[in-house]
Amino acid sequence: MSAERNGGGGQGGIHPTAVIDPAAEIHAGVEIGPYTVIGAGVVVGEGCWIGPHVVLQGPMTLGKRNRVFQFASLGEISQDKSARREDPTRVEIGDDNTIREYVTIQRGTLKDQGVTRIGNDNWVMAYSHIAHDCRIDDHTVMANGSTLAGHVHIEDYVVLGGATLIHQYCRVGAHSFSAGGSGITRDVPPFVVVQGNPAAPRGINIEGIRRRSFTADDISDIKHAYRTVFLAGLRIDEIRAELAEPAARSAHVRRMLEFVESSKRLIQK
Repeated sequence: MSAERNGGGGQGGIHPTAVIDPAAEIHAGVEIGPYTVIGAGVVVGEGCWIGPHVVLQGPMTLGKRNRVFQFASLGEISQDKSARREDPTRVEIGDDNTIREYVTIQRGTLKDQGVTRIGNDNWVMAYSHIAHDCRIDDHTVMANGSTLAGHVHIEDYVVLGGATLIHQYCRVGAHSFSAGGSGITRDVPPFVVVQGNPAAPRGINIEGIRRRSFTADDISDIKHAYRTVFLAGLRIDEIRAELAEPAARSAHVRRMLEFVESSKRLIQK
């Protein structure tokens, strides 16, 4: 695949100052701005817009309709001291993502599966960092300066407030929310709001789930699950017994209970 160069860098063209390795694959119609550098092994899908002064290194794939703004660096080797450029590791990015200025997304390492994965329809704001072997699912927001250490998993519809810091190997459950400046060092269950450094649970993300058409009954069930996990002072076997009936009728409670049961380091009140 290739895209045509043009003198003005107009829509569907490659600016003449862009430097693109012949071993890169660029879908026809992709726009690439001035002074961008794209290395071997990079695949850029249909409808992508790559701004000026961007660096893309392979092996990496970008799906369709992604937007990458100036000074972003995607696909570079990890900052883990064990990483080597020749390692068979990569970055995989899905469709419809917006990646703003100075974002860094780095390749996986041989310590894990060797892949850093970004899903679809994510909004990654300026100066955010996604380290090696992270997994970002779909429809998430990372506000300015959010930083993920290695091996972090962010589930669907998570919102990270500005300057959120997440410790390596943490999981952040779907529909959860972190206040700006939070320092997350433990797993955050679905639907939970956290705040502080170290971050602690502050309730459920009512506004977020209302906007996603959760019903009043859904919200009531999630509130009950939150109180059971964080406010009742129960052991895990007691939590399991208390939530057995709600989890049987509510997929949302079941999701939260399964997360809590599988977590090796659950966030604490």
